[in-house]
Amino acid sequence: MTNDIKKIAIYILSDSVGETAQYVARAAANQFPGVEVSYKHIPFVEDADYLAEVLEQIDPENSILMFTLVVEKLRRYVVEYCQSRGIGCVDVLASPFVALENLTGQMPAGHPGLIQRMDESYFKKIEAMEFAIKYDDGKDVTGINTADLVLIGVSRTSKTPLSMYMAYRGIKVANVPLVPEVKVNDRLFEIPKNKIIGLTIQPDALGEIRQERVRGLGVASPTDYTDLGRILDELDYAEGIMKRIGCPVIDVTHKAVEETASVILQIYLGRGENIIG
Repeated sequence: MTNDIKKIAIYILSDSVGETAQYVARAAANQFPGVEVSYKHIPFVEDADYLAEVLEQIDPENSILMFTLVVEKLRRYVVEYCQSRGIGCVDVLASPFVALENLTGQMPAGHPGLIQRMDESYFKKIEAMEFAIKYDDGKDVTGINTADLVLIGVSRTSKTPLSMYMAYRGIKVANVPLVPEVKVNDRLFEIPKNKIIGLTIQPDALGEIRQERVRGLGVASPTDYTDLGRILDELDYAEGIMKRIGCPVIDVTHKAVEETASVILQIYLGRGENIIG
């Protein structure tokens, strides 16, 4: 008799970044070692139309939804939709809201992201943004040791915009370009591998991005930068470094910065999960 591992998906939906629901989901799932869980992180849901598109993707048979929404209209919509389709759902903020309402006699404000007002988290964002600028593109490798995350990859794999995107969420990110002719700093192999995320991309897509970049700079003649053979060599070199480190790797081909950042957040919050896609 074999014990098949149950596979489920937990959808984590939020009108902000979604760390609260993420922590709750993982803490709960960790108590079920016989279940294989995949996490679908959907942050910044702020309107009913997008919410409807997201909910339609959920398979009632093998999925549950955990959400943190502060707008009452959206909360009701989610609960009613899940009930109509038989989707298990957990309103993470429901019990705290009720407890605080009963204690204070007040209703919640219902404004997403209030925690992001000019308080400690605001100054944390500013610090993270300054950090991302200072340690962008390997300009100062000392940032590798003090960064929350280090992004590595060849040129034009969205390292800089991702660093700034994550900085807006208070996460200090250093990014390091991988170039075959430039020796990788030894610091990169000394820090925990789950602190590093590799970024890769399909060669043809990278070629198109680089050609567009070169045209934008007014360069008409072909260069090594856009040569497919050179691109393949760079990607092979980068892949070797990432395998040597053993870090998670994300394929950014045709992904928006927000989409890649969502995957990075899952890795960051999970600390050490290998998510490739």
